[in-house]
Amino acid sequence: MSFMEIDGSFLEGGGQALRNALSLSCILGRPVRIIRIRANRPKPGLSHQHLHGIDLLRSVTQAAVKGNHMGSTEVEFSPRQIRADNYQVDTGTAASITLVYQVALPVLLFAGQFSRLEAFGGTNVAFAPPVEYMQEILEPNLRRFGVTFNLNVVRYGFYPRGCGRCILDVEPVSFLKPIQLLDFGQLQEVKGWALCSGRVPRSAGRDMQQTALREIQRQWPQHNCNIQVVKLAHDKGPDNGGGFLMKAITSTGCILGSGIVGGKTVNGHELGARGVSELNGILKTEGCVDEHMQDQLIIYMVLAKGRSSIRTGALTNHTRTAIHVSEQMTGVKFDIEDDGEGHFVISCDGIGFEVPKSEEV
Repeated sequence: MSFMEIDGSFLEGGGQALRNALSLSCILGRPVRIIRIRANRPKPGLSHQHLHGIDLLRSVTQAAVKGNHMGSTEVEFSPRQIRADNYQVDTGTAASITLVYQVALPVLLFAGQFSRLEAFGGTNVAFAPPVEYMQEILEPNLRRFGVTFNLNVVRYGFYPRGCGRCILDVEPVSFLKPIQLLDFGQLQEVKGWALCSGRVPRSAGRDMQQTALREIQRQWPQHNCNIQVVKLAHDKGPDNGGGFLMKAITSTGCILGSGIVGGKTVNGHELGARGVSELNGILKTEGCVDEHMQDQLIIYMVLAKGRSSIRTGALTNHTRTAIHVSEQMTGVKFDIEDDGEGHFVISCDGIGFEVPKSEEV
């Protein structure tokens, strides 16, 4: 058996190379060997969320796997056919639910039938997209490719306990449409959600709201802005936590966002100020996707039927890593145009992957 070898230490050197390589391995039916996994992290090798992601994909594709254990720096993964089903993942920790979904969603899209993935773990944790970002920013961006999914948050889970519960429903596709996101247009509307849970009082959410509104009115006085304060009921969010999501919508339909997660203590004024500051930095680039969305779109661009192009700000190492892995796995060549003023256009001719006829609904 011939393995495609992927170096997990490339650039970002975190979980990005692992997730992209595994997803593409499942979709393309191509065995992969990933070496030097997370070599640039303080604790190299597989962590809880990576293990659960690999175990999930093993179930989805009946794959043969070697090296799937805590701290492992090398994994061999040999997939078979993608199967639609109801799946469940329980991390038993505050490991990110959205990163588990990130590795599974592209695969389940090509399962031929409806799939459901129930996951237990962290919904709002550091170094991972919060669930609200996946709902409000990722979902409408993926809709351009023809992707349909629904993410229901049954219970929020904050660090350190986790204990969140989400249900992801995925509708199958036959193929992905290419996208063109090149015109930022004009900023039209800003929305926000100030989230507080457990013993964190509603006043912390109001602090986020008031600080953010003050900054927004100073920086973008002519634009509509609506920030909701959301105090979770005990059954929806039993543990202490907080977060702040901001969403910007432009006249050409671009949707960009920033998600800030509170730490062990929630300072509403600080979270509100950080959220506006991050969104302001994103909007100043006049890119059509934010820096957190760049890398997540790469796998969909490379699989799409036709040429896709997105305009963005400076490329992150996550994005460069995703491009590198996608090029290795598919042979597609990405074009990156730099206008010299901080704007980049990422383009590729996708492979036009289609679900085999026998697997379609």
